[in-house]
Amino acid sequence: MQVVKEPISTKGPRLSCEISIAGRYLVLVPFGSGVNVSKRISSSDERKRLQRLIQSIKPENFGVIIRTVAEGKEVAELDKDLRNLVKTWEDGISRMIEGNPRDKIIGELSKTSSVLRDVLNESFDNVHVDDKKIFEEVKSYIRNIAPEKEKIAKMYTGKAKIFEHYGIEKQIKSAFGQTVSLRGGGYLIIEHTEALHVIDVNSGNKSNREENQETTAMSVNIEAAKEVARQLRLRDMGGIIVVDFIDMRSAESKKTIFNSMKDEMERDRAKHTVLPLSKFGLMQITRERVRPQMNIATKEVCPTCNGSGTIMASILITDLIERHLEHLFVKQNENKLVLALHPFLYAYYTKGIISKRVKLFFKYKKWINLVKDSSLGITEFHFLNKDGEEIELEQATHTVNSEE
Repeated sequence: MQVVKEPISTKGPRLSCEISIAGRYLVLVPFGSGVNVSKRISSSDERKRLQRLIQSIKPENFGVIIRTVAEGKEVAELDKDLRNLVKTWEDGISRMIEGNPRDKIIGELSKTSSVLRDVLNESFDNVHVDDKKIFEEVKSYIRNIAPEKEKIAKMYTGKAKIFEHYGIEKQIKSAFGQTVSLRGGGYLIIEHTEALHVIDVNSGNKSNREENQETTAMSVNIEAAKEVARQLRLRDMGGIIVVDFIDMRSAESKKTIFNSMKDEMERDRAKHTVLPLSKFGLMQITRERVRPQMNIATKEVCPTCNGSGTIMASILITDLIERHLEHLFVKQNENKLVLALHPFLYAYYTKGIISKRVKLFFKYKKWINLVKDSSLGITEFHFLNKDGEEIELEQATHTVNSEE
């Protein structure tokens, strides 16, 4: 059997005895016999061409599903993908001879490789990786599926965290919050319940810009439809989604929003259904849910109480940092230190010609490398040694008591 759907909330995994193995262009169905083409390939000539090609190269007793990305591909690429899938199946069968119940015979690719399998295309210029093992895996996989693109895999060796360097940390916090801003001034409120997801559309500061209310509602709703479709993909939200658009009186306006939403959802690879706006201005969307939705916590722990509910003197955080510096430079005789801290504290230590950091250099005759890390709270910080390893600090000196 094969797991076709991961456990979600209180629901267990869904299992199937109809085995399928996904490749880049094809899906192999052992024990099948037919050749099916993705419904998204609309050209009848292309569908017939692909069916003829696969019928001529597929082995007996195997079925094949042709994926959307196979459109326009030559027989050599499809044949290579098919051979790899058949080999995966045969290797699994050979392992099964000595296997025991509950053993994994054939596994899915790693998360990194499966993402590349599904989204890699000509528009990719670089794939940056900060883990050596994953880098080798990515390079090997790209070499296997697209040898001409092998050089796009790059090993990131910068001092700052890769998400910080490319501004990903900030994007995650702005994209996964409960409130999502729209460029035109409106915003979305996204709420999750056990039964469904609710998205409320608000006009925000755009409410008085247009000549009348209907025009305002129309422009905000069209912009919101684009962002809602994007958020569904970003968060991998599935099940029932209810979108509360701003009320519009015109039936023509409602139809325009419905068509706009359908067009935006065309890019979504998950199976979905979009229903027209109801009398109350609500749109219902169902979207295939294969795995739990991506739910990144964007609310930070209170930097003053650190989630404990007791207040500590956050204004003394710089005193605490300098106390640790004294200990590390003088008592532990550390020569090279890296201090990762919140951007606000970074600014405090670097602002001005004779900055706080320069004064510390004159005091200890040792330079401190400061690194901005927006994932840290304002009272959090980490010291790293010359090898990039975090220095464990004494708990007693890492806490600032309000009595101080």
